[in-house]
Amino acid sequence: MARAASVVVLNTGHGKGKSSSAFGVMGRGWARGWRVGVVQFVKGGNWQTGERKLADHLGIEWHTLGDGFTWESDDLDESAAKARHAWDVARDMLSAGEHDLLILDELTYIITYGWVPAADVVAGIRDRAECTNVVVTGRDAHEALVEVADTVTEMRKVKHAYDQGILAKKGIEY
Repeated sequence: MARAASVVVLNTGHGKGKSSSAFGVMGRGWARGWRVGVVQFVKGGNWQTGERKLADHLGIEWHTLGDGFTWESDDLDESAAKARHAWDVARDMLSAGEHDLLILDELTYIITYGWVPAADVVAGIRDRAECTNVVVTGRDAHEALVEVADTVTEMRKVKHAYDQGILAKKGIEY
């Protein structure tokens, strides 16, 4: 078996754990001395998540560039503009070669919503700096993302506390 200079991991599906898994890789990469970066495409700056607190503590570069969930948006044009800006930031980070690992959290949605063409995203990931590993998260991954990824995991929901009326729990969901 050959050892690749870098790999692309895609966590998709409707089950819980896509971002949590990616942030586990974030911690593992940091522990190995990697330069790690995160770009979040949906979550807005007001979110106070545990993973962001951890990243700040560890000195991990972090960009929260979305404005929240689309169903909460008052201006979808503004949401789309923020998503395109987030992709510009991520694309520059992918090509710069300054990170050993980039987490592109909830990237799939910018393709699903038609805000950035799948071909542009795939080209940015495919043409990344040789040393840059990538973890992409989000539901309903476009087939082109599946194709460019080296490892694809689909999270499938079997049961979720929210379906029983239990709200998201700090430390578990965020």
